Amino acid sequence: MGSFDLNLARVFVLLYETGSVTATAETLHVTQPTVSYSLAKLRRHFGDELFRRTGRGLAPTAGAQRLYEPLQRALAVIDTATGQGDDFDPATMSGRFTVALSDLGEATLLPRIAAAARDRAPGVSFTVRPLDVDNAESWLRRGELDAFIATPVLTSHRTERIPLFHERYVGMVAADHPRVRGASVTLAELRAERHATVYGPSGHVVPRALLANHGLLDRVSVEATRFSMLPYLLERTDLIAIVPEYVGEVFTASHRLRLVRLPFETEPIEVALYARHESSRSPSQRWLVAFMSEVLGELVSPAQLPPSIG
Repeated sequence: MGSFDLNLARVFVLLYETGSVTATAETLHVTQPTVSYSLAKLRRHFGDELFRRTGRGLAPTAGAQRLYEPLQRALAVIDTATGQGDDFDPATMSGRFTVALSDLGEATLLPRIAAAARDRAPGVSFTVRPLDVDNAESWLRRGELDAFIATPVLTSHRTERIPLFHERYVGMVAADHPRVRGASVTLAELRAERHATVYGPSGHVVPRALLANHGLLDRVSVEATRFSMLPYLLERTDLIAIVPEYVGEVFTASHRLRLVRLPFETEPIEVALYARHESSRSPSQRWLVAFMSEVLGELVSPAQLPPSIG
């Protein structure tokens, strides 16, 4: 290893994490033939094919799998020691980032990101894509996304999961709901009411699962794919919906709605940011991850429900 070029290690780690010569070249700001040449050198150095082409991109061999963790860890240590990632100055440089958010994220988190960016990074702009939890990790690896935010725990050696905050659930009804009047709702009341719920590619499945666990799915009158429709639906009907608390607070601030306690405990969910591993990020992507983690990584839901409902 004495003659081993650390730039080759970076190419190897990126190829492993992205499964793509194209994405690796774009991240390193080099041409695809340069990456292919580096891969050939890596194969000669280790005496292993390292990656095989498949219909889904480059798949690592057993030899590559053994090499990945020590090389990735070594690059992370070197980057930290040499201050890699500090050469993106958000105050003076421009950049466009592509992030994937659920409709809940667009309604509640995107305004916080955009407002903070206007103050700290005036040259930065964002392209937002709808979150599809089945495809988001592959988009990230191929370089089609810089980051995404999701509640499901997605495990992959090619991405890093950065926890942001925890969220719990409450009920949401019209402010003048004819029967649900108090600060809480009983299970019997939930069984007597009709419900609206959301089920779709954003991966936010807990509200529907709670209804199923308590035998309430047959009480669902409206099932849609986007949470953003709920405030318009609920304020004009007598339906009830289960929503994350912070989301409910955002909706009640702009619609004739109110929140109520549920009659059962709900396991808090953890909202997380997903990105490539630090050693595989470009300097601007390293800034983005740190920026989003700081802006969103606060406890946005209070420990107790607002005084108006509790």
